[in-house]
Amino acid sequence: MVIGVLALQGGFREHIAVLERCGVKAKEIRKKEELDGIDGLIIPGGESTTFGRLMVDFGLLDPLVNLIKGGLPVFGTCAGLVVLCREIVGSEQPRLGVLNARVRRNAFGRQVDSFEADLEVPVLGPEPFRGVFIRAPYIEELWPPAEVLATLEGKIVAARQDKILVTAFHPELTTDERFHRYFIGMVSG
Repeated sequence: MVIGVLALQGGFREHIAVLERCGVKAKEIRKKEELDGIDGLIIPGGESTTFGRLMVDFGLLDPLVNLIKGGLPVFGTCAGLVVLCREIVGSEQPRLGVLNARVRRNAFGRQVDSFEADLEVPVLGPEPFRGVFIRAPYIEELWPPAEVLATLEGKIVAARQDKILVTAFHPELTTDERFHRYFIGMVSG
């Protein structure tokens, strides 16, 4: 199994480290040719408008949309969640638009408003997951077949739609590998 990590900017190195701890081969993705041979893809946190522009500039936007619509499992964290959503409140930035959701960018405040919180995530088991929220978005609305995996103060912060997994927080910044292992399970089928 090989999981690609979009390495245009943002926290790709941290995701690669978690995948390697989980015993999975990780591959940095910067060009469309590097998409060949991957079994899944992680789109890390970073700056979503920059991701959108770089995906267009590097010719990745359409190939990624086609791969994801064709069944490639994808895991988006923070900015990765934003670029996967169909709608972004107040923005027409380039996006993949494959997740049936409307997202609000930087919804929990600015960088100085970053925080951590324990989250109930039933698909991961009874133990709470410690979410690291950095200029985090949240999902305002989901449409079927997307489903909520976790909320915080009534706001959707984790969701899944078929082979698309998203979190508004950064699981790669914790020692808890459960979200990555859940995604690996999605990839292995």
